Amino acid sequence: MLVHVLLYDAGGDSEGIHSLELAGSTVVLMFENRDDAERYAGLLEAQDFPVPNIEAIDREEIEIFCRQAGYEARLVESGFVPTTDEERLLLAPPSANRDVSGWEDEAGGQSSQPVEQTDELEEFRRRLENLL
Repeated sequence: MLVHVLLYDAGGDSEGIHSLELAGSTVVLMFENRDDAERYAGLLEAQDFPVPNIEAIDREEIEIFCRQAGYEARLVESGFVPTTDEERLLLAPPSANRDVSGWEDEAGGQSSQPVEQTDELEEFRRRLENLL
């Protein structure tokens, strides 16, 4: 079965796969439906995240990769309807992402510096937007 994953610098020297941190685990999303993967990539782009390539890869190959890397692979099936906050992250990325400005240079493909997002900053942003 082919699934769709989000890759950065696909085929390049610093290729990376999009992942989430959920409950202390690194989760790689596998989308059954390409349209769902494209929508998710668009949501990442809207958050100024680097735009990933959507690649169709054999599900077993991704699951083997995840096991070897210590990641968890999660399938987002066509028509998936989330029932928990955690499951909602399988359809829409979190509002705060890690800073990936140096991901190509780091061993795991991810930066270890989280994006600074505080409630105070968000409140200030909302007040400024209301002025417009």
